[in-house]
Amino acid sequence: MREKTRIAHRYLGFFMAGILAVYALSGIVLIFRDSDTFTIEKTQEVIVPEGTSLNQLGQVLHIKRLKIERNESGIVYFKEGEYNMTSRKANFATRELPYVLDKMTHFHKAKTGDPLFFLNILFGLSLLFFVVSAFWMFIPGTAVFKKGMFFALGGIVVALVLLFI
Repeated sequence: MREKTRIAHRYLGFFMAGILAVYALSGIVLIFRDSDTFTIEKTQEVIVPEGTSLNQLGQVLHIKRLKIERNESGIVYFKEGEYNMTSRKANFATRELPYVLDKMTHFHKAKTGDPLFFLNILFGLSLLFFVVSAFWMFIPGTAVFKKGMFFALGGIVVALVLLFI
């Protein structure tokens, strides 16, 4: 049993190495999601549908928390740009991740309706297998196994402390 577990652990580890690398990089990018660190500015011009109220403008333009700063002579100004109520034309700038980084970050944000949903479940189950199978890599009672148990306990304590701080 121990030998088969080691073999499964090894080859699943090799298989998951690429996925782990992409997941790790996208996780680092997501840490900076509240800043403009990896984003590029994109200028947009949108014709707003007729009958759109100023309260609906943020939703129509896909700008979260749109705050109107002022309204002068039919031109509405907001942080990201402006909207001409007569021509219904909105000019604004958004910040987006470059294409590859945007696709990578969807690993972390996949929902049940996304195709990546199954990959995330496979990824999570694989990581869980690594956790469990690591305890079959060494014979219980040996010095290495005992040290490993202390390190595992230390990892649990650190995770819980960081979780509740």
